[in-house]
Amino acid sequence: MSKKNKFLSRSLFLFHLGGSACNNCDIEILDALTPKYDLERFGIIAVGSIRHADIILLSGIFNKKAAIRARRLYEQAPKPVIVLAIGGCACSGLIFRDSYNWDEPVGNYVPIDAYVAGCPPKPEAIIAAITQVIDKLQHPAPAGADR
Repeated sequence: MSKKNKFLSRSLFLFHLGGSACNNCDIEILDALTPKYDLERFGIIAVGSIRHADIILLSGIFNKKAAIRARRLYEQAPKPVIVLAIGGCACSGLIFRDSYNWDEPVGNYVPIDAYVAGCPPKPEAIIAAITQVIDKLQHPAPAGADR
C-alpha cells in the first residue's frame, strides 16, 4: 500500500516520543491536542502504542541511548509512517549542542519527514507541519520539480 493511500483512507494515529529537555515542546504538542486547537478535526488521534502510529512526533534532545531507543521504536511502527522533529532541540540540539550528553541530531538515527523549528514551536506551527506533510502526499510534486 502506498504512503498516499494509507494516509488518506482513514483517521491517522499520532504517537509522541519525548527526549530529554525542558518539556516546553511537549506542552505545546499537548496544547495542539486540546479543544482550542483540536488536532482531531483533521482526523488525527493520539495513541499510546507505537504499533498503531501513523505519525511520530519527536521532541527534545536525544542522547545516544535515547536516540537508539527512538530508532527501535521507529522500526516497530507500521510502515509507512510520517516522522516530525518538533522544536529546536530535536532539530539541531539548540542550547544542548555543546553538552556532554548530546550526541547528534535525532535525524541521524530516524528518517525525518519534516522539521518544526522553534523554542517551543507554537501549536499552529505543529499542526501546519502535519497538514503540509499530509498535503504533499495528496498532491505530490511532478517529477523533476523542486519541493
